[in-house]
Amino acid sequence: MFISSSQLITIIRILPDFNKLNIIRVFKKNQNRILPFTLSVLLALILGCQTLGSPAIRSTEILWDTYGIPHIYAKDTASAFRAFGWAQMQSHGNLLLRLYGQARGRAAEYWGEKYIDSDRWVLTMGVPERARSWYQAQNSSFRSYLDAFAEGINTYVKENPQGIDDAVEIVLPVTGEDILAHLQRVLNFTFVVSPQQVAGISTPESKAGSNGWAIAPKLSESGNAMLLANPHLPWSDLYLWYEAQITAPGIDAYGASLVGVPVLAIAFNDNLGWTHTVNTHDGWDAYQLELAGDGYRFDGKVRPWETKTVSLKIKQKDGTLSEQPLVIKSSIHGPIVSEKNGEAIALRVVGLNQPGVLQQWWDMARSRNLAEFEKVLQRLQLPMFTVMYADGKGNIMHLFNGNVPVRQQGDFQYWQGIIPGNTSKTLWTKNHLYQDLPRVVNPPSGWLQNTNDPPWTTTFPSAIKADKYPAYIAPRFMDFRSQRSARMLDEDKKITLDEMIQYKHSTRMEFADRILDDLIPSAKKYGGELGQRAAIVLQKWDRQANAGSKGAVLFAAWAEELDFDNAFSKTWSEDSPRSTPDGLANPQDAVKLLETVARKLEKDYGKLDVPWGEVFRLKYGNMDLPGNGGDGNLGIFRVVDFVPSENGKYQPIGGDSYVAAIEFSRPVKAMALMSYGNSSQPGSRYTDKQLELFAQKKLRPVWRKRKEILAHLDQRKAF
Repeated sequence: MFISSSQLITIIRILPDFNKLNIIRVFKKNQNRILPFTLSVLLALILGCQTLGSPAIRSTEILWDTYGIPHIYAKDTASAFRAFGWAQMQSHGNLLLRLYGQARGRAAEYWGEKYIDSDRWVLTMGVPERARSWYQAQNSSFRSYLDAFAEGINTYVKENPQGIDDAVEIVLPVTGEDILAHLQRVLNFTFVVSPQQVAGISTPESKAGSNGWAIAPKLSESGNAMLLANPHLPWSDLYLWYEAQITAPGIDAYGASLVGVPVLAIAFNDNLGWTHTVNTHDGWDAYQLELAGDGYRFDGKVRPWETKTVSLKIKQKDGTLSEQPLVIKSSIHGPIVSEKNGEAIALRVVGLNQPGVLQQWWDMARSRNLAEFEKVLQRLQLPMFTVMYADGKGNIMHLFNGNVPVRQQGDFQYWQGIIPGNTSKTLWTKNHLYQDLPRVVNPPSGWLQNTNDPPWTTTFPSAIKADKYPAYIAPRFMDFRSQRSARMLDEDKKITLDEMIQYKHSTRMEFADRILDDLIPSAKKYGGELGQRAAIVLQKWDRQANAGSKGAVLFAAWAEELDFDNAFSKTWSEDSPRSTPDGLANPQDAVKLLETVARKLEKDYGKLDVPWGEVFRLKYGNMDLPGNGGDGNLGIFRVVDFVPSENGKYQPIGGDSYVAAIEFSRPVKAMALMSYGNSSQPGSRYTDKQLELFAQKKLRPVWRKRKEILAHLDQRKAF
């Protein structure tokens, strides 16, 4: 069958991601040779492109559903990025611009002295300068996509000047370099290493964790693979997730991104999906240097510092600017973060020469099968995070992903300390290759889990053997939340999507199941009148942290004061990773502690069996609801990080944030929730809309098909 040039051009118009002009030029130049092409071949090309998941789209629009989720339909990739920038501004404009201002190292210049430490960190780490080099390192196409995202941000404000606070307007206009500076600040200088970690400070606000499951068809009631995405991040600042769907030529992906990041970081499409967990990855080291003259000693010689001075501008209360010189010194290891008593500490961080993170995430979302997905992963642009994967073919995978330095000596614990910096023997200069990283595909068990534990405990029987890898790659432990996670998967031989969602919301305390059979008899034996009453409360308790659970407050308060390092008669063992630690090392001391805690509880709340939800509140925005969930250290899978509020109550600052439960059926089934809503803009009706579902331990349906979205349409933006 022969076709005319006009017919070919008509067909080309619906082919995504082809250089149409070049095809037409070739056709006109070589008509006699091209005419024998058959229509069937071209139809095959069309069908092949359509398998990427996106129909032909002639214009660009955002369809906002009733939960404030933007569903972007774009005519081309640049338009998708532009629309995503617009959408993020409508939902999180004030936060996004403030984050970009901080990533420039100019936040104190914009908003005053409380940002001085933030600016010092960003400038000392070289973020703005490196962002410029990363921007130039992008290929021309992807660089234009970053520019389009920035254009979407800028255009939103031009068309909606009242949509953002006056205080953040100073950041405009934003550029593609701002996006990459923000990415660096988030990934390399918050997740890989943060200023709090360098200072040795642990705060509730800096907690970052996650749950991730992949379930194979053999363990699934439906015979389809399933995936659970469940990051636990703080409910503020640069940790906020943003849920979205992006449909354009070559992509139809649904998932979530951190605010200010222009691609989906956790996502699924019709063929596959992945989630991330914070892995036990060591991507930074602090080196102790011996000062000598105008430099430092290294391999027996004195090396000079690399030094530069930048100006740190600070906005004063009267609006004027003051300036301070910031001297940045660096050794061969990296920037100096501390200098005193004749010694200096230098910081070395992975991933600083890996500018392709965003394109890697974008291409992961465009992948159609495991082979394509792994080919993208092999770029190793993402500096850390476990990858938990499932697909429509029934494959599941766990990858201990990241830039893992090749080290000449030491185990994981050694590299957690201060490292001697006077020798090249401790200076790592290259990373492990993809094939070196712990990884398992389709384990015999039919399930994979990660709850921020090392890769060795991802499934049982163990599928990744720690002894086959360098001792510095990851530590060896399995905490109570990980044990709870493995228990739920291992004890149910056929899991439905609804059951997976139910397990996801489990508030049962694995630690309570482990220790109450010792604590209760000990309280009855050694306790006084108060200890006896405490034992009765704990005996009647359901061992969960649901809103109505009576006894959970008492147990959690006791556990918080317990010295976990010395509390157990049997410590954790690799030989019994799911049943240790166990037993009370000193039952009488444990009972004394229980009575002390019980006395305080009665004083504060008037009773020992106060319901969990009366004390632990889901107070966020305009909502104040009885809480459920709690500290993962207690072995609770449904993690909520609570901090003291007023009147003896507690409120959340982190924990379960974005949740997605996906079954790779035909069509894909998915349920999701954004705990704190999908907008942080003042006055938004989407801010706390989903918290009531959170309190009820429910997810909401994911609408991906246009017909479903239109049936739940809240607003539309056409470009």
